[in-house]
Amino acid sequence: MPERLPELEELLDSAYVVSLPMRVKFRGIMERETLLLRGPLGWGEFCPFPEYDDDESSRWLAAALEAGWLGFPEPLRAEVPVNATVPAVSADRVPDVLGRFGRVDAVKIKVAEKGQQLSDDLARVAAVRRALPQAAIRVDANGGWDVEQAVEALGALAPYGLEYAEQPVPTIDGLAEVRRRVSSTATPVRIAADESVRKEDDPLRVARAGAADLIVVKVAPLGGVRRALAIVEQSGLPAVVSSALDTSVGIRGGLALAAALPSLPYACGLGTVSLFASDITRTPLVADDGAIRLREVSADAGLLEQFAASGERRDWWLDRLRRVHAVLATDQHGLFTGS
Repeated sequence: MPERLPELEELLDSAYVVSLPMRVKFRGIMERETLLLRGPLGWGEFCPFPEYDDDESSRWLAAALEAGWLGFPEPLRAEVPVNATVPAVSADRVPDVLGRFGRVDAVKIKVAEKGQQLSDDLARVAAVRRALPQAAIRVDANGGWDVEQAVEALGALAPYGLEYAEQPVPTIDGLAEVRRRVSSTATPVRIAADESVRKEDDPLRVARAGAADLIVVKVAPLGGVRRALAIVEQSGLPAVVSSALDTSVGIRGGLALAAALPSLPYACGLGTVSLFASDITRTPLVADDGAIRLREVSADAGLLEQFAASGERRDWWLDRLRRVHAVLATDQHGLFTGS
């Protein structure tokens, strides 16, 4: 992290708040609001979802400040393989969603959506498999099932050839139980921990509990690329780097993490800019031939103006920035260590 926390006024002077339209509903939203910060070394993105409290949001701000005020570690690879992402759309919309990603070798499919049934998940996964017979398929439940539902659902989905199932249940103990039960079936499914990996001790708890075969890491919720690298190392588990529904500015941080990992056995969930109807740069970080090449990203002044949030929403985000900056100033989580 930077040796000093940038002054609040410096951040306020560099802040832009935008609201970007989505092509499809994702996490229940059709517009993604985010606050962008222009630092001396580049752009950072501060976009914790509205329900996150200031303490949790402080990690997102730390990640944005790392990007703009410190920069990223040296990469070990020049490009990162990425998966396509299929939201909880109806099966008939799957070909249209996949068509925006170009060549696809891996697909993450959202399942366990509130208001939907297992039959909807099965139809969606089947539609992806029909469209891409050779692709690696992983499903993401976002903790939407209980243990019994997860075991039933994964048993029904396994014949489609799942690479892994991401966060089928909310808790670490639940993940361990699901993993134990599905590993003994005729078609075992790897279990990935995502939401469980939010605090620095969580990966160790996941590993000790035997709760997952791999972890999914996101730069912003973990406090930056360097902290995420340390967490992956501590966990001793393979890692998949995913996005938090970021613009290309946030995706650049995810790419920096994926590029710096010693091992990258799975395609990463960093192709989500394709879910936006517009981005904040004229050259978005989207997949080309199944991968994204590392390069720098700058926000475009015209797009920042075109998609500027309303005055009320801008004030809401700036007030949030003030509060979260105050949390970081106390250094409760060691996010600013001078390292």
